[in-house]
Amino acid sequence: MESFMRTFNAVLFVFLVAQAASTQAADLSGAWTIDASACNQVFTKENNKLAFRKDADLNAGGLIVQGKQITGTFQKCTVKSLHDDGQNIRVIAACSDGVAISDVSFDITLSGENKIILSSKAPVPIETPYVRCSM
Repeated sequence: MESFMRTFNAVLFVFLVAQAASTQAADLSGAWTIDASACNQVFTKENNKLAFRKDADLNAGGLIVQGKQITGTFQKCTVKSLHDDGQNIRVIAACSDGVAISDVSFDITLSGENKIILSSKAPVPIETPYVRCSM
């Protein structure tokens, strides 16, 4: 389940960066986590580039979006298809954890400035809110 959530979360950001204009999203580059108070325990800047701190996944984990490069603590994803119905965005993506590639589908809802909600119906219904860290 933890691996699925990491994959699920990485796919979202690949999609958002590629489709920012059509989803009314602002520039989504930066560091994102589920717990805004953990930003400094999850992310750091090295040579003016965002990076994960050691053991970032033990402190809420997160994702780094830099251009079209999306990095989670364990995976990378590429969007295969999407459907924007105005309220939600349905995404299907190919994700790799370095060992295997699998297709993942989920929904994205913009829930405010620097806030999003990721949701999936399979394999288990899940909704996860994310916030952007100011770095």
